[in-house]
Amino acid sequence: MSAQTEQESFSFQAEVVQILDLMIHSLYSNKEIFLRELISNASDAIDRLRLELLARSELPDADGPLRIRVSYDKEARTITVADNGIGMSRQEVIDHIGTIAKSGTREFLAALTGDQRKDAALIGQFGVGFYSSFIVADRVTLTTRREGLTAAEGVRWESDGRGAYTLETVEEPSRGTTVVLHLRDGEDDLLSGFRLRAIIKKYSDHISLPIVMPPETKDGEEPAQDERVNQAAALWARPKSELTEQDYKDFYQHVTGDFSEPLAWLHSKIEGTYEYTLLLFIPSRAPFDLWIPQAGRGIKLHIRRVFVLEDSGQLMPQYLRFVRGVIDSADLPLNVSRELLQGSRVVDNIRSNATRKVLRLLAGTAEKEPEKYAAFWKEFGAVLKEGLAEDFGNRDDIARLLRFTSTRSASDEPDVSLAGYVGRMKEGQQHIYYLMAPGLAAAKASPHLEAFRAKGIEVLLLGDGEGIDNWVVASLREFDGKRLQSVAQGSGDLPELEDEAEAQAKEQASAELAGLVGQLKAALEGRAYDVRVSSRLTTSPACIVANEPEIDINLVRRLRGSGLPSQPVLEINPQHPLVRRLNHEPADPHLAEWANVLFDQAVLTLGARIGEPAAFVTRLNDLLVALSADPPEPAPAPEP
Repeated sequence: MSAQTEQESFSFQAEVVQILDLMIHSLYSNKEIFLRELISNASDAIDRLRLELLARSELPDADGPLRIRVSYDKEARTITVADNGIGMSRQEVIDHIGTIAKSGTREFLAALTGDQRKDAALIGQFGVGFYSSFIVADRVTLTTRREGLTAAEGVRWESDGRGAYTLETVEEPSRGTTVVLHLRDGEDDLLSGFRLRAIIKKYSDHISLPIVMPPETKDGEEPAQDERVNQAAALWARPKSELTEQDYKDFYQHVTGDFSEPLAWLHSKIEGTYEYTLLLFIPSRAPFDLWIPQAGRGIKLHIRRVFVLEDSGQLMPQYLRFVRGVIDSADLPLNVSRELLQGSRVVDNIRSNATRKVLRLLAGTAEKEPEKYAAFWKEFGAVLKEGLAEDFGNRDDIARLLRFTSTRSASDEPDVSLAGYVGRMKEGQQHIYYLMAPGLAAAKASPHLEAFRAKGIEVLLLGDGEGIDNWVVASLREFDGKRLQSVAQGSGDLPELEDEAEAQAKEQASAELAGLVGQLKAALEGRAYDVRVSSRLTTSPACIVANEPEIDINLVRRLRGSGLPSQPVLEINPQHPLVRRLNHEPADPHLAEWANVLFDQAVLTLGARIGEPAAFVTRLNDLLVALSADPPEPAPAPEP
């Protein structure tokens, strides 16, 4: 009795229809990528088979060698890619081919640029590679049988890529998946063994599974045994002396699906108590899922050259989740699980060494190739900062890799290292000064910088005041013995920046303004924790600082959900004309209004929110009217 059933028709998910339209109409100039994607899918299917069988203590190759077969038929105008991997059940075909469940699909569609080559580079990055078949095919037939199911439970899927597909149950004697591409008109150049071998060599040569093809024969000759067309050798296991830069770049593109070249890489074999090999890459651009917590990591764990599992956090710390590559251990069992990895001394050793080597690679890049490191920092700097709180043992090394914008920077790009800052510190300067603000523009315009600019003191500008920079300053209290100090908190006394004359001038100003300070405190009772004379202002009339010496204003703002520190201090500039005027007119009937306007203005320059905007506007208007040289016009007399 035949297992074949009637065909059922299904409609594609909406996003699939969009992607199919892209494949058919937009990426023709990059058509050869279809073969790379199908081979990559076949390789993944075989890897999943290995894992499943190893978990059951069965040999993956008991039914014959695991391999990927590529062939073509000139008469039928078809290309076939077949594997003896894990295969798919009927429901898995619907889930994986008829719909796209991947979180990156919408980002993929949004990232399209209209540039064919750049758009083609997104295919592997976003996991939509199967649909690249429709670049060259007007009809695709997929036949598959899941490992563990009977021959009668095979599934045949077919579509012309126009919005629908059919499914039927068929007799399939062996597990695995076979994809047959029925080529479009004009694609006959692909019906060539030489052409297909060249594509495999270009994109898939380093896959550790054999990729075989029928040998080229002349008319009338008997077909010979299939021959392997890729090296099928683990690149990381080969001596570095045998490898070229292009070999590494090709392998990176294979394991990541990224068409761009890696920024840097390291290849190291460790021998001693434990034996393992590292081949790790720093990408040149951030993956789309860098900030998705559930996203997979980029490190693949191999044991004696056999892929076992992808890292979920044991092999590389969270702050280095952008690293891609392979770790191959000779000291772990083939049936290792994520649970067994936890607490393993071998894994702890691998993680520690791999982390140090990646940090050294980045340090070497920063020293020898600063432009390349600047490109790295733009893509991954925010992630690397997480390491200050996460990795105490390597905190100093991570700190040396940090880059900031400062008041010395020629542009908005972060180009200042902490070591560079310390090397430029003024004689007698004991602190590394920084300013936290909601954004870089707000930081540059902050009145807190005025005295530091006047004295030529460099200040780091942390323009991510609502995000990771808070944890940078909370985790990194000092560098090279120099304590980090916010210019927007503390008493306002800067003895290391003041000479004797300045200290005397401030003391005199405090005495002269004592009465005004008392009046302002009274007027601002309940709003300001304190009022004092400032030595940090040169042009602005006032600013707000945090009284708390240990907690940055912006961290308090984020934790409390308000725009002010819990103990806001109003500092006034004794040289500002408005402050001098108020000091000379202690009986000014509008002094309370002036006090509240000064406070609200300082709140705005801090980047915080005014509690009562309407009250601020009313006070300001009243003061403008009072200062006006022309008296207000009399109200019109009421009509009789």
